[in-house]
Amino acid sequence: MWLRLWESTTCAFAGYGEARRVDYTAATLFGGDVSAISSMTGFARAEGSDAGAAWAWELRCVNGRSLEVRSRLPQGHDRLDRAVRKAVSARFKRGNLAAGLTIIWGAGRRHYQINRELLANINDLADELNEPSPKLEDLLHVRGLFEPLEEEDKTSDTRDTAILVSLAAAIEALDAARGEEGARLAVVLNDRIDELAALTTQAEASAFAQPEAIRSRLERSVAELLAAETSLPEERLVQEVALLASKADVREELDRLAAHIAAARELLAAGGAVGRKLEFLCQELNREVNTICSKSSDVSLTRIGLDLKAVVDQLREQVQNIE
Repeated sequence: MWLRLWESTTCAFAGYGEARRVDYTAATLFGGDVSAISSMTGFARAEGSDAGAAWAWELRCVNGRSLEVRSRLPQGHDRLDRAVRKAVSARFKRGNLAAGLTIIWGAGRRHYQINRELLANINDLADELNEPSPKLEDLLHVRGLFEPLEEEDKTSDTRDTAILVSLAAAIEALDAARGEEGARLAVVLNDRIDELAALTTQAEASAFAQPEAIRSRLERSVAELLAAETSLPEERLVQEVALLASKADVREELDRLAAHIAAARELLAAGGAVGRKLEFLCQELNREVNTICSKSSDVSLTRIGLDLKAVVDQLREQVQNIE
């Protein structure tokens, strides 16, 4: 009975040396364009002018789970908000982006007109509350009280077009800035992935991960189990032996770890908006490393597992900056 039980439990170790493995050695070293990915962090400015005004766009972008666009436009130019969002969405996929437009009007600019209806409502409210009428310096902060006189449609449309051309230039500059930062991040990410590959190779080469050592350790554990309880039912013995075998073997985790490393290299080489996929891979890497550490009963393998966990955390921190 015991021989049959032992053979059925340990047959999984047979032929391990010939098993097909994921190649995470020099053959799969990162060889793509390190500038192919983009950061979500950047700043850009673009200016423009015509006969009646000068303007400037400032775009600031930081990390975000998705694309969020906030525009800050001068009074009377809210009509541009939709065009701003459309232009930004056409270029970027992720990031919290703030777009600010500043306009300085020239000498030919018409004067502002007062919103008399709003002013009357403010004065009526002051009378109702038995408060003195607000002073001019207070009224200057009331949005909508002072309105610019409408320009002729032709002039307004022409200026809007020119302003949006400047926005396109700012978006182009922001994209370039994010790309430069992404190139620097790609180098860092590649270094971390190289460290993961090297540590995975060390873990696989450790004595604890070798089939012969696993079989020997399992034999001793089973012998101790039988010596401690000779009346153990066969069904219970099978369960205990299966548990010991599962606990002793980390080869599946190492295989999956190697596969995730290869997938990360492929994503970096492909470029584009791969940040979310890289974040998911970091979660999977962390899961496999945690399992290796929990299974390990060998000091050297545990030490390698802790080093792997530290590198995965570093990788995840940098991946959060990738679009």
